[in-house]
Amino acid sequence: MSKQESQTRSEAIYGIHAVAEAVRRRPVEYVVVAQGAANPRLQQLIGGCRSAGVSVRFEPRAALDRRAGTTHHQDVVAICAVKGYEVLGALLEGNQKPLLVVLDGVEDPANLGAVIRTAVGAGANGIVIPARRAAGLSPTVARAAAGALEHARVARVPNLARALAETKERGVWVYGFEPGAATLHYALDYREPCALVFGGEGGGLHRLVGEACDRRASIPLRGAVQSLNVSVAAAVVLYEAVRQRSQS
Repeated sequence: MSKQESQTRSEAIYGIHAVAEAVRRRPVEYVVVAQGAANPRLQQLIGGCRSAGVSVRFEPRAALDRRAGTTHHQDVVAICAVKGYEVLGALLEGNQKPLLVVLDGVEDPANLGAVIRTAVGAGANGIVIPARRAAGLSPTVARAAAGALEHARVARVPNLARALAETKERGVWVYGFEPGAATLHYALDYREPCALVFGGEGGGLHRLVGEACDRRASIPLRGAVQSLNVSVAAAVVLYEAVRQRSQS
C-alpha cells in the first residue's frame, strides 16, 4: 500500500478559510462562488484562485447549498479530490519522539475537525482514526478544522487495538484518557514518544482499546460536569504535552 490511498472521487470543501487552504495546498478542480456575494475576504479568495490558475464559477446560492449539503458554506465551495489517508507507519517514520492523537470512535465530524485543528496547532505528528463506526474526512470535518486539515496527516486503520499494539512495538508509549482513572493527565511523561488515545462521544474507550494502553489517566474536574467534550479533552492533554516537551 502506498503512503496515501489514491484520490478517486471529487468532494466539496466549503468555508472561506478551508477553501483558501485547499487552493494553496492541493489540486482543486474549480471553485464555486455564490452570485452576488460581496464579502471582502471572498473577493480576496477569488483573486487568489485566479492567480493560482483555479477556475471560478458563479452560481445561485441554492446551488452551493446542494453542493455543500449545508447552508453554512460562507458563499464558497471548492470541488477537489478527497484528502488521502496515510498508513500508520508513515506517521512514525523519521520522528524520534512522535506525538500522535488516536480517536476511538469519534462519530461527530465537527468534533473530529476540532481535534484535528488542535492537533495541528500543538505540533502533533498525526491523527489515527478507525475505519468503522467513526467519522472520516469530509467537507464538514474540513470546515470544523478551519484550514488545519490541509496541514494534518491522518491515518485510518481497520483495527484500532491492533494499531496500538503495532505502535507500542515501535517504542511509543500509549496513554488512554477516560473519566475516573486514578492517574491524572499531568502526571504522565509526554517527553517520550507517545500516542494519546481519546474515546468517542458517550461511549469512551472500547474495552480492547483501553487494554492496549500502557497507562490510563483522567482530567481533573472540579464542578458538576462528569466529562469533557473530546475536542476539549484533547486540547487539555495536548498542551500539557507541549508544556512538558518545551521544558525538556
